[in-house]
Amino acid sequence: MGSFPHVRVEGPARERGRQYGEQAAGRVRRSIEAYGEVFRHYAGWGWETVKAEAARYREPIERFGARYLEEIAGIAEGAGVGFEDVLALNVRTEVMFAAKARAAELEGRRVGECSAFAVLPEASAGGHTLIGQNWDWLLHSFETVVVLETRQDEGPDFVTVVEAGLLAKTGMNSSGIGLATNALVTEIDRGEPGVPYHLVLRGILDSENISDALTVAQRGFRSSSANYLVASADGLAVDVEAVPGDFSALHIVFPTGGVLLHTNHFLAPTFDRKDVSLWVMPDSPFRLERLRSAVEGVGGGLTIDHFRSFLANHANHPSGICCHPDARMDPHDQGATVASVLMDLDRKTMWVADGHPCSSPYRELDYATFLSKPSPVSTERPAIPA
Repeated sequence: MGSFPHVRVEGPARERGRQYGEQAAGRVRRSIEAYGEVFRHYAGWGWETVKAEAARYREPIERFGARYLEEIAGIAEGAGVGFEDVLALNVRTEVMFAAKARAAELEGRRVGECSAFAVLPEASAGGHTLIGQNWDWLLHSFETVVVLETRQDEGPDFVTVVEAGLLAKTGMNSSGIGLATNALVTEIDRGEPGVPYHLVLRGILDSENISDALTVAQRGFRSSSANYLVASADGLAVDVEAVPGDFSALHIVFPTGGVLLHTNHFLAPTFDRKDVSLWVMPDSPFRLERLRSAVEGVGGGLTIDHFRSFLANHANHPSGICCHPDARMDPHDQGATVASVLMDLDRKTMWVADGHPCSSPYRELDYATFLSKPSPVSTERPAIPA
């Protein structure tokens, strides 16, 4: 497999979307086709039904940020597909929960499995803030991922590794914010219309500092559970475990010894719901334990190179940190590590493995110039009076 294509866009929301859609048209269309197959397999739903379900999220998205709908419309225009097609891609997580709520036989199917980390300056060898993850998802995603590089008129510029047509996934921005994420599931994930998962991800990449990122997750009723691991170049990190609901349905985890690790189950002691994640993704605790053991084995001074090795680990194969397709499963249910992303927020450098990190070399991508846009919130700390 070759390198994921890069898509670079700029300007106001509609124009950015149009540029995105034009440059990634083939991959956007492939994603629509693939999710059409996924929903037929999972729920017996035709794509028209999926689009009708997705339309229920238009109003919550507009309340969250109307410019995101403009961008979705631009993507559709550029790719030569319908607005509802691209909207459906951006709410696919929530529509799947809605499908599951209507079809009991879907319970127990696995969703995306990811292994994420953040390292603060006190625990890294170079005194930098590091963040990254393996992103595990359905096999068709190898054909749809792009590296989206965005200069925007409103908010910080950002880079994200994402499925074509979606507004955001893992990435970092010009204000020093880095983002990784994990799927989570509770018994109250039913696809009720609200702010979708991938819109929260985009809102975090539009944040100027880490408290802004937390505010994004608090803004409005969220439709689905998810984990948002956020770090900042000024040496802060937080893990936000969210369940469907408002600001009160968030659970916060802070680093231990300068390190945050997360897979696909809840860790916060305040979590008080049923953790369905452990049922549908039973490999999650083993991936987390393997990561913890690897980090503890280094004993401090963590580097990007350490995580290149950690994220290529195959313990519990095929459902290891580096995930490979399980031949025992239906092809539509098989998943794999689609991409591995490592970031140094101080250097504004990203390393991307286009596929399994055990076999795909990481490409070093220097974004120090691209992400040089000044933040309206100064990153210089005021001097402490003597």
